Amino acid sequence: MASDDYKLNAAKAALELIEDGMKVGLGTGSTAAIFIDLLGERVKDGLDVVCVPTSRASEIQAANLGIQLATLDEEPFLDVTVDGADELDQELRLIKGGGGAHLREKIVAMASERLIIIADESKVVDQLGAFPLPVEVDGFGLRSTFEMISVLCAELDLKQDLQVRETPEGEFFKTDGGHYILDCHFDVIPDPEELADCLSLIPGVIESGLFLGIAERAIVGGADGVTVYEAPFEDEDEIV
Repeated sequence: MASDDYKLNAAKAALELIEDGMKVGLGTGSTAAIFIDLLGERVKDGLDVVCVPTSRASEIQAANLGIQLATLDEEPFLDVTVDGADELDQELRLIKGGGGAHLREKIVAMASERLIIIADESKVVDQLGAFPLPVEVDGFGLRSTFEMISVLCAELDLKQDLQVRETPEGEFFKTDGGHYILDCHFDVIPDPEELADCLSLIPGVIESGLFLGIAERAIVGGADGVTVYEAPFEDEDEIV
C-alpha cells in the first residue's frame, strides 16, 4: 500500500536524526514500529543508543531486535522521542492513543528534549476531531467519569458519542497500566486547548490523547516525498 511506503519514508528521515550515544524514546503504533525496525538495523551495524519504550508491544519488538532498553527510572531524561500520531494539524497539535498507549507516550515525550512525529499524509488535518479522542480513565467510578465527560461535552457544545473501548472479544480494553479508555467521537474539536483543560479537571480522567505544544517537528511521508512541519514555538531558539 502507498501509505506504508509513506510511513517508511518518514521513518527513514527520522532515523537520520539519531546519533551515537543518544537516549531515545520509542513510540507505539504501526508507524513507530517501522521506525523501531529501522533502528534495530542500525544497532546491528554498530549504532550505540539506549531506548525507552512507551508500551509493552514496543518493548518486545525492540528487545527482539537487540536494542538496548532502559526505563525512565534508569534514564529520566531523553534526547528525543520518535512516535506516530493519529491526527496532526498545521500547528502540530496531535491526537494520539489509537493504540491505547498515550499516557506512557506523553510521559516519555515530556521527558524528552525533542518529540519527533512521523506519519503518512493522511494523518494531517485542518482541524482535529475526526479521529475519536482517546481518554484514559480509572476503573473506579467509571460510570461517574463517563457521565461527567458527557456533561462536559454538552457544556462545550461537542457531539456526545462516548464509547468504552472494547477488545475484539467484547471485553473492556485495558491499557498497559490497567486503565480503561473512553473513545470520544467528536467529529471536530474547535478548541483543543479548552477541551484538554476541562478534561484535566475531572478526577477520574488520567490523561487524554490531546498532545498540545509538545511535538517539535513532524516528518510526513506522502505522494510528493517527505514534508517537514515545524511547531510554531514563540522562541525560535527552541527549535534545533
